[in-house]
Amino acid sequence: MKIYKFGGASVKDAESIKNVVRVLRNEGFEHTLIVISAMGKMTNAFEKIINSFHFKTEDLQENILFIRNYHLTILEELFNNKTHAVFTEVEDLMGELNHFLATDKSTDYNFIYDQIVGYGELLSTKIVSAYLNETGVENQWIDVRNYLKTDDSYRDAYVNWIETNKNISKLNPNKLYITQGFLGEDAQGNTTTLGREGSDYTAAIFAHCLNAKSLTIWKDVDGVLNADPRYFENAQLLHQISYSEAIEMSFYGASVIHPKTLKPLENKTIPLYVRSFYNLGLSGTTVGKGHDLIPEVPCFILKQDQILVSISALDFSFMVEYNLSDIFKILHDNRLKVNLIQNSAISFSVCIEDKFNNFDYFLTELKSKYKVTYVKNVSLYTIRHTTEKAIDEIEQKGEVFLKQATKGTVQLVMN
Repeated sequence: MKIYKFGGASVKDAESIKNVVRVLRNEGFEHTLIVISAMGKMTNAFEKIINSFHFKTEDLQENILFIRNYHLTILEELFNNKTHAVFTEVEDLMGELNHFLATDKSTDYNFIYDQIVGYGELLSTKIVSAYLNETGVENQWIDVRNYLKTDDSYRDAYVNWIETNKNISKLNPNKLYITQGFLGEDAQGNTTTLGREGSDYTAAIFAHCLNAKSLTIWKDVDGVLNADPRYFENAQLLHQISYSEAIEMSFYGASVIHPKTLKPLENKTIPLYVRSFYNLGLSGTTVGKGHDLIPEVPCFILKQDQILVSISALDFSFMVEYNLSDIFKILHDNRLKVNLIQNSAISFSVCIEDKFNNFDYFLTELKSKYKVTYVKNVSLYTIRHTTEKAIDEIEQKGEVFLKQATKGTVQLVMN
């Protein structure tokens, strides 16, 4: 089978969904499973509902109405017949969402998040599946939660590979399936999510379990670039990237490929293609075996909204293994992601991101044991296959708080 993944930009409105049909007719869709994200910026819109519900603000109904109208507008542009079954299916999903909001008593933000945010994927796949069937692209919609099983680490769930593989292997390779990215289900039947941008990971999981021929991620760019063109001028297309190089790039924060996506593919040598859903004549980027990078140029990765923390002992003694172990435990307990570390005899610095808004808890616990200083809202630049010219280019962007170099890679924390 082939696995296709279409992100939010590729299904953001009626014209984009029509373009998905164009892509499928051009590329072929036999023996294919398609993973689809929430439409456009709908994940952000659902996060507004989550915050309204959890923090009891007055704009909850307004936020719900915005999402309902957004999807109904797309439906009305795609289907002339308003009695089509998909209108009822969309209203049913909105009814399920409203029922949860009316009855849930949980105070766990992460649990609430996962139960609500996934409706974005459920709505988008219902609409796309119905439209494909309407245009003669016969497919079967499936609920990914019936196949992809996880633990209950809400918002960043771990996959139960044994159960997941058993479920996915039952799919008929001769059918065209439409399913959701990002979502899973725990042993209690609750919805879980795989982390933001987790739809790429979902697609890789299906590719792995189905021994797929390939995975293609359809994007609004020509492929994987050596830099994000929103922040760097003269970004270049990378025609080929090895698995190991792609893993390194995703580890450092390259946004085109989700960090967890690559390992399931590498384990079975399944090639990954990143292609443009606009320019179907372009071959895009291939990730697989072979040269680390073609062409061999510096690659720039930017992670914003970071926090640089410097830690030292209260009595200015050495920072030894016990201290580092203690600090990492506190980081782990507060689910803070570490993107850079640097230590000297009496201090330890760490660049982190606070995805779960736990930094204040971390800081309170840390200050009871150590002297702590920190700077918020810093940027972490990583340069792979670096050159002196590339380093100079980044250093001109602002004040450098911390610089660290290893073979072929330089990282800079800057304001």
